[in-house]
Amino acid sequence: MAIRRLDNVLIVVEDLDAVIAFFVELGLELEGSGPLDWPGAERVIGLTGVRQDVAMLRVPGGPGRVELARFHRPAAVRSEPVDAPANTLGLRRVMFAVDELDDLLLRLRHGHGAELVGEVVPYGDLFRLCYVRGPEGIVVGLAEELR
Repeated sequence: MAIRRLDNVLIVVEDLDAVIAFFVELGLELEGSGPLDWPGAERVIGLTGVRQDVAMLRVPGGPGRVELARFHRPAAVRSEPVDAPANTLGLRRVMFAVDELDDLLLRLRHGHGAELVGEVVPYGDLFRLCYVRGPEGIVVGLAEELR
């Protein structure tokens, strides 16, 4: 098999600090952030004259990461409305397994302006699930395992 793991998911943002704070509140750990100075980046992404800041956040104790990028040049392009519904084509959300869902939702709502997309719903007797829309319309799924 060619795939060994999912390394990271990239999210392009306008307010890098606000989105970092949102994901740190979710429980991700900031590995680092700053300007991307790698000359090969332009060749990989197919753009020229790129100037961007990036941040890498990791799942504690796990292999997954979320990479955030803020493009200064060329300017980022919005491809859909911020509040696009779940049936919009393309990547819709990233799902995280979490503990203490109710407490997390309270912190995300009050500290980061996050809103529930629908409701918190049980998935059988396995999970409580919900979607949350955070800064810049980023949607994350949250799954609390029922024990």
